[in-house]
Amino acid sequence: MSRVRERFTGRIAGVGSTSGTRVVVGRWDASPWGAFADVMVEDAVGHRVLLAPDERVRDFVAATYSFDEHVLEPVEVTDTADGWQVSTPSLMLRLVVGGRTPLGAALGLVPARVATSPAWCSLVDPVARVVMRGVRTRGTAGNDRREWYGATSVSAVAALSGQWRGSDLAALAPVDPPCRFGFSSTPRRPSVTSVVTTIERRR
Repeated sequence: MSRVRERFTGRIAGVGSTSGTRVVVGRWDASPWGAFADVMVEDAVGHRVLLAPDERVRDFVAATYSFDEHVLEPVEVTDTADGWQVSTPSLMLRLVVGGRTPLGAALGLVPARVATSPAWCSLVDPVARVVMRGVRTRGTAGNDRREWYGATSVSAVAALSGQWRGSDLAALAPVDPPCRFGFSSTPRRPSVTSVVTTIERRR
């Protein structure tokens, strides 16, 4: 059986909160299906929820990552004067996004074509594991899928506010413990990462 590689280009916001809820927002500008956004939430007791805008996104993401619950609902991510506004029926999240981190500046020195290639992601994976606890840049996903994360920039998240299923998220906190959706978490420091994700699957 042949294998196919699909690329998703966009930004991933990963944040923790003092309520214990951790949120990962995928804002995809280009994908095999065009632009879309999805959200992964892990609450304080470890319950993992996928918020997907349609069945196609739900089925693909759920086949790649692990969740305890899948929810189909509109997911809207818009720019604000100082960051992002994430709106779904279950989640209201406002992020204040700051400047590029030292890691983001270092990533900017690598040509994007190199930084987003699976070969480069495989090369830097041992370093990423040591430098950023819980972070991997390559690995095996669900259903015999392989995945590579090619980051090109990282910006700090300075603050958050919002609610998850009617409960206040409280204040910004590190993404700790790491999220358990797949083989890699987002960085412990709340951030927005510009990334190209390559997923290889059986056709």
